[in-house]
Amino acid sequence: MPQFVHITPPTQGSIITRKAGTFVVPDDPIIPFIEGDGTGPDIWRASVRVFDAAVAKAYGGKRRVVWFEVPAGEKARDAYNEWLPADTVEAVKQYRVAIKGPLTTPVGGGIRSLNVTLRQVLDLYACVRPVRYFTGTPAPVKRPELMDVIIFRENTEDVYAGIEWAKGTPQAEKIIEFLSREMGKRVRPDSGIGIKPISEFGSKRLVRMAVKYAIEHKRKSVTLVHKGNIMKFTEGAFRDWGYEVAKAEFRDQIVTEEEVAGGASREGKVLINDRIADSMFQQILTRTAEYDVFATPNLNGDYLSDACAAQVGGLGMAPGANIGDDIAFFEATHGTAPKYAGKDVINPSSVVLSGVMMFKHLGWIEAATLIEHGIERTIEQKKVTYDLARQMQGATELKTSQFADTIIANM
Repeated sequence: MPQFVHITPPTQGSIITRKAGTFVVPDDPIIPFIEGDGTGPDIWRASVRVFDAAVAKAYGGKRRVVWFEVPAGEKARDAYNEWLPADTVEAVKQYRVAIKGPLTTPVGGGIRSLNVTLRQVLDLYACVRPVRYFTGTPAPVKRPELMDVIIFRENTEDVYAGIEWAKGTPQAEKIIEFLSREMGKRVRPDSGIGIKPISEFGSKRLVRMAVKYAIEHKRKSVTLVHKGNIMKFTEGAFRDWGYEVAKAEFRDQIVTEEEVAGGASREGKVLINDRIADSMFQQILTRTAEYDVFATPNLNGDYLSDACAAQVGGLGMAPGANIGDDIAFFEATHGTAPKYAGKDVINPSSVVLSGVMMFKHLGWIEAATLIEHGIERTIEQKKVTYDLARQMQGATELKTSQFADTIIANM
């Protein structure tokens, strides 16, 4: 078993390993979890009961998850005077699959985003966000059932790289002076400065994962979303590198939109196309059914995934994962909502559905399917938490814990 300074791993359970590039999952995997800040504990208590019930029902006691709590966020600060202890990072590395609730990220000064830090430290280069509609969920659009997409968002570069300096600092002044002297570019002296790196390596491995997913799951298209008409050498390069890797590595399984326009057949192949980001925000509303899998730089994917989620019930219904070559970290996609902490009222579906993604990643499809069916039937019965109940006629408003009970009963 791995050794830690502050935390003690479970005495039972087995470690997920890798062989020939594939996870080898035991029947009793140890999975680290972070319950999260604010409403995180309420959500986690409900979610873990759903997970355990689904595994027990699906496999008749032959499989189980051995949960291992690891500290991060406010709980870690209070216990160890640090927001993200090294033990937590090491535990996720060792056990390979983990799940977490929402973590605090202050706006402006203070700590940097713990979510971004985890992605960068663990090289979780793809933020994967499936967005689909559950029948009966209140939605602001006429045809929410047309939404069924999965977004692959590059997770380590772009403006999220954290390369920035405040207005008036020596670093900002030095860069402004350099840009003026060496590059002939005038920047106002009272500017904050940020750097937007987008690499060929980072872009290609993200698009590679998206195209592989589309092929393996028989999806119809992969759309590269960029602002390359303006940022030609960053987002424009992302687009170009995306086409390059698709053609070089998947030539017999893909066809580009340009090739189809020239008479090529798309039958049996994944269509690779691209859209300007601002146009894409319009088209995901007006031509929703035409889109399937997206591959995006970091900032575009952040915007797009939330915009898609808004059409099918909001972030409370939106799961997510941060995935690298060796590690997969599943997470709530919403914030901590501290004013509701401890009140047992928040919708736990984001974490519950992130657990569905986790079980699918482990190959435990039966447990994942039970949870999806349980959630869908519960919503159809109009037995929902406050966020949905206030938008539905004739709904029965449930507490977070009661919502979990009903999902379990409906499995």
